[in-house]
This record gives sequence, C-alpha cells and structure tokens, in this order.
Amino acid sequence: MTAEEPYLVQPATGVYAYVQPDGGWCLNNAGFVSDGGRTLLIDTAATERRALALREAVVGAGVPLPRTVVNTHHHGDHTYGNAVFAPEALILGHDNARTEQIAAGHQLELIWPATDFGSVEITAPDLTYSDRTTLHLGETEVRVIHPGVAHTTGDSIVFLPRQGIVFTGDLVFAGGTPFLAMGSLAGSLRALELLRSLDAQTVVPGHGPLTDPSAYEATERYLRYVAELAREGRAKGLSPLEAARQADLGEFAVWRESERLVANLHRAYAELAGEPEGAPLNIPAVLQDMTVMNGGTPILCHA
Repeated sequence: MTAEEPYLVQPATGVYAYVQPDGGWCLNNAGFVSDGGRTLLIDTAATERRALALREAVVGAGVPLPRTVVNTHHHGDHTYGNAVFAPEALILGHDNARTEQIAAGHQLELIWPATDFGSVEITAPDLTYSDRTTLHLGETEVRVIHPGVAHTTGDSIVFLPRQGIVFTGDLVFAGGTPFLAMGSLAGSLRALELLRSLDAQTVVPGHGPLTDPSAYEATERYLRYVAELAREGRAKGLSPLEAARQADLGEFAVWRESERLVANLHRAYAELAGEPEGAPLNIPAVLQDMTVMNGGTPILCHA
C-alpha cells in the first residue's frame, strides 16, 4: 500500500472524484455524482478493502449510496469492487465491457497472486449499451459515451456537460504511461479527438491527479511517439522488446510504468501487420516483456 491515502476532490456541486495515489498499477480513480436523493458511482476499486473504503467515502460525503454504477471498462482495478455496491446498485457498462469482464474473470489474482484482493465476486454489468446512453440525476445530465476501441474494446467516457467535467477512464493516465495491450493505438488517438470535442475543462483521468485538456496533448504526443517507434522498429526487423530496449523515452521517461512501452509496441506492431483493432494479444508474452523492461522484476500491483 502506498503512504498516501485516497482523497476526494469536489470539482462541482454534487460531483466528487475519488483519487487513489499515486495512480500506479491497480490504483485507479473513481467518482460519484449525486443530487442528494440519488447517487451514481463511476468505477469501483481493485480490492475488497479499497472498495469498502470507497463506500465509506460516499457515506462520508453525506450522499446516499449509489443506485447506479458505471464501469468505464472491464479491468479489475475499476470493477472488482462492483459486488460491494450490488445488488442495491445497477451496474452499467458497454456491451463489450460485460463480455470482457466475464471472460477475464479473476485475471488479476493470476497476474498478482501475492496481492490480497479480499473476497472478490465478479459482478459484470446488468445493463449494457452499444453507442451512448444518458442518465439524469435531478438537473444533472450524465452522458455515457463509447469512444470505440481505445484502452479496451469496451470503454466508456462519462461526461457531465453542464459542469464541464469528464471522467475518461483509462483513456488518460495523468503522469502515467498509457496502456494499449487490450485496445488500439489508432483507436486511442480517435478517442482523444472525441474527448477534445466535449470541451470539458475538468478531466478526471483513470489514474493520477485531476487535470485539464492539456493531458490530451501529452497523451497524443506519446501515442504518436509509439507509432513512429513501431514503424522504425518493424522496418529494421526488431521485435517489440528490442525496439523498446533501444528507445529513448525523452519527456515520457518520468511517467509511471514506463515498462508499458513494450506492451504498446506489441499493439502497434499488430496494427501495422493489419490485425483488427482490439484483436487479442499474447498477454503472458506481453507481461514477460514488461518484466524484462522492468529490470527483470515482475510488475507490482500497488493495491
């Protein structure tokens, strides 16, 4: 566990972001919106203990427990805590997020067997949508938008137009390295254009502190850097790992989880080879390459 405890930020009346420092592996952000009578929660947490702490934060804010939970994608750090809020809350997610969550099952326990996840009951979305849907909490309009294949095949953006606030899920990692192993590089670039078009001034990323639209520019620079690295590496006959080990990260060297570069190159290589966006990669091989990039030390879940 990190030294820093999760904290709440209230960017607008009735809108809360729940930030888990320092946003590294398994330390995701969540959030909730309430009109005082009803509450909508955006994402949960990676462990039972952390999901219960999130539940206490909702209660501590003086609002009702959620009747709806929106999952921004299927990854366990954003969904493992769903059962803490169900069955009282309806779980909403993209069609593919439900399919992917069921298929992934207890994947995080397999990747990180030493982590105490607690009692995790996989609780997939009860209600799914394909393109976009809108919820209303009093005068607050909550738009849930699928950007296409990006971080995963089942991402959701949660946008509050009146407040100018967007919860991006893992389309944005503030101060962290993007992760495309289960999504698409080209799709992630398109998703950034969609985020820009919303013109939100407050950006709640999937990991890291609250930010603003400048995070889109930084993310785009990194994605274009990966695309160029992939083109050059593939032309030279280098494997993704070889290309990653030779790369100069430049401005991105200070971002958390720099070992994700090799995972992102695996995705970029697949797209250059004509694979469909979001086509499954060999995840054990990707994890092994990230371990090599991490100096031979397996990546750690910080939850």
